[in-house]
Amino acid sequence: MTFQDIFKSSFLENIQGVSLLDMALALVLAFGVGLFIFLIYKKTFSGVMYSSSFGVTLVALTMITTLVILAVTSNVVLSLGMVGALSIVRFRTAIKEPLDIAFLFWAIAAGIVLAAGLIPLAVFGSVAIGLVLLVFVNKKPHLNPYMVVLRCQGHESETAAVSFLQERVRRMVIKSKTAQEGLVELNLEVRLQGSDTDFVNTLAALPGVTSAVLVSYNGDYMG
Repeated sequence: MTFQDIFKSSFLENIQGVSLLDMALALVLAFGVGLFIFLIYKKTFSGVMYSSSFGVTLVALTMITTLVILAVTSNVVLSLGMVGALSIVRFRTAIKEPLDIAFLFWAIAAGIVLAAGLIPLAVFGSVAIGLVLLVFVNKKPHLNPYMVVLRCQGHESETAAVSFLQERVRRMVIKSKTAQEGLVELNLEVRLQGSDTDFVNTLAALPGVTSAVLVSYNGDYMG
């Protein structure tokens, strides 16, 4: 039997299309799961600028994936055509936050599982993933690393400022140091003992300290 004989036979006639009830149920569930993914993304976002369009994209991506998989599972000819069509699609949008990739794959996976009819897996799996993200992403702010940019007028003021800072933070690591005539600049990574940042005011008021800046640090670091 050749490839053409397969499509000339009654194989295609035995394929049952997706019923309207199943299609409506799958799309409604996809919208609900996509909305849940969007809310988790909004709750756990920790970047610089929040993009509302990306959140809407997660909802749409879940529904679109469900729609595509429903079409693929209902018609073998259509599935072959979609494989060829989707293979030439290229996306050039840059992903700025690594966590955004996890949300994209989550939306796609949820759409595939819903279209396959594994509704409990899609619902309970999404809830479990959402809880994991809420626990690990939304940590207390004082546990996150901060950078202290310190400017001192000499070695004595530098030593006094560093000693004062070591007593006020949980952990301190010197990242860089720039020394010029009459000026020493330090970049230090610190872990706060609590949410209180008033020690920066006292640090800036020490003799010989010209400025002290505390900024949030979202780069890679060793725990």
